[in-house]
Amino acid sequence: MPHIPVLLLEVVHHLSPQKGESYLDVTAGYGGHAEAIINLTNCPEKAVLVDRDQNAVSHLKDRFHNVAVEVRKSAFLEASQKLVAENAQFDLILADLGVSSPQLDQAERGFSLAKEASLDMRMDQSQELTALELVNTLNQEELTKILRDLGEEPRAQRIASAIIAHKPVATTTELAAIVAQTAPRQYSGRKRIHPATKVFQALRIAVNSELTQLELSLPLWEKLLAPGGRLAVITFHSLEDRLVKSYFKEQAGGYTATLNILTKRPITGSEHEIAINPRARSAKLRAAAKIKK
Repeated sequence: MPHIPVLLLEVVHHLSPQKGESYLDVTAGYGGHAEAIINLTNCPEKAVLVDRDQNAVSHLKDRFHNVAVEVRKSAFLEASQKLVAENAQFDLILADLGVSSPQLDQAERGFSLAKEASLDMRMDQSQELTALELVNTLNQEELTKILRDLGEEPRAQRIASAIIAHKPVATTTELAAIVAQTAPRQYSGRKRIHPATKVFQALRIAVNSELTQLELSLPLWEKLLAPGGRLAVITFHSLEDRLVKSYFKEQAGGYTATLNILTKRPITGSEHEIAINPRARSAKLRAAAKIKK
């Protein structure tokens, strides 16, 4: 299944790209958002596209091989730090967080609980830490904390105990089965949610340091914004959204405000988009503009 960029119309609306503006995409993925925005700025030489996944980087280079777009392979925190050190400035910055459809579709990546594979879950396949190592080396207290804090799993202690009891755990389907035997299915409306969903989320966030990366990157993205520049962040779970909401609120309050919030509440996908692209179901977009001093 090809990667469909989520909330594309909403991103374009809130970033409001103008001809000649510069653009930074810190999680460019397969380039859907980037292509739409660069078409509007008509200024590819002022665009920097970042991703930590080598497959995505290779795809970006192929997709934009005829234009002067800069592609960098890097985690977004590291890339943002380097760009700040380079005194770079951008009119538009986009962060589309979370795991992409191609990553989920590639069984060997270990992101999907429905496809048998080694417990990998690395967005950057050159890093050493994997979910396999976490599951099989953490003690029960450490594993419980990850499931509770990063997965918001209410049955974290019971699930962690079951995982420890079944070690070593080697594959995605093996882990999913252990959790399913320990905790019953949950329901969201009419849809059944697999009991291991939050467990996989927690491990993926831990393996890729997703929350730490986001928390440290938000002030860097503000530094990288030119006066009047716009920042849009798409999140896929409440922990990410809470960090973005809190940071925007802190920077938008009082006489020392540096940001103007463009989204009074998070923007979510329409019923039509969710029907076409189920990944949009949990997507939330928040946007802010840097106040001109």
